Amino acid sequence: MKYDVIDLTKKAVGSIELNDKVFKEEVDKSVLARTIQWQLDGRRQGTHATKDVGDVHGTGKKPFKQKGTGRHRQGVKTAPGMYHGGIAFGPVVRSHAYGLTKKIRALAMRMALSEKVLEKKLFILDDMSAKKPSTKAFKKAFDANKWESILFVGGEKLDENFALSARNIVNVDVLPVQGANVYDIMRRDVLVLSKEAVEKLEGRLA
Repeated sequence: MKYDVIDLTKKAVGSIELNDKVFKEEVDKSVLARTIQWQLDGRRQGTHATKDVGDVHGTGKKPFKQKGTGRHRQGVKTAPGMYHGGIAFGPVVRSHAYGLTKKIRALAMRMALSEKVLEKKLFILDDMSAKKPSTKAFKKAFDANKWESILFVGGEKLDENFALSARNIVNVDVLPVQGANVYDIMRRDVLVLSKEAVEKLEGRLA
C-alpha cells in the first residue's frame, strides 16, 4: 500500500510503501478492548487494603455474655459485626497484572495501526527532528493541521529538540518506537509515525 510522506505543514514530500500485513489488518474491537484492559490492569498499583480481624487493634476479651442480652452472640470485639471491627473479605495488596499471549498483543497492535489508516488519522512524517526547541512553533503547526490529540512515534532514539518542543502541549505524546503500544495509539486521535518507526514496526509485526 502506497502512502504519502508529509512534513509538519501536512505537505506531501514523498511516499512510502506500507506493508499490508501490518497496516491492513481486519479490525476486531473486542481484541483491541481486551489488550487495552490488559495494559491498564498491569498499571494498577494494587496497594488497596483493609484491616481484617487480626489487624485491628483491640482486646481478645468477649464483649458481652453469650445469652440473655438480646443481641447477636459475639466472641471478640474486633469481629466484623462489631463497631470498629475488622473488615470481612476486604481487598488485599496484590498485583492486577495477568498474562496475554504475544500473538494477541501483536494482532492488536496491527489492528490499532490499521484502524488509524481506515480513519485517515495516520500520517508519516518525513523528519521527526527540530533545529531548536520551540513549543510555540509546534503548537501553531498542530493548530493549522487541526491536530488536537496526537501521538508521535519516532525511532529508537528521539530527537531531543523535537521531544522538548512537544512535551508541554496538552494531549500530545512523543514515544520511541519501542514504547509504541495499543492503549496510547487508541487514546489519541491522530497517529504520526516517522519513517524509521514504520520500518521498525513492520519488522516487529509483519
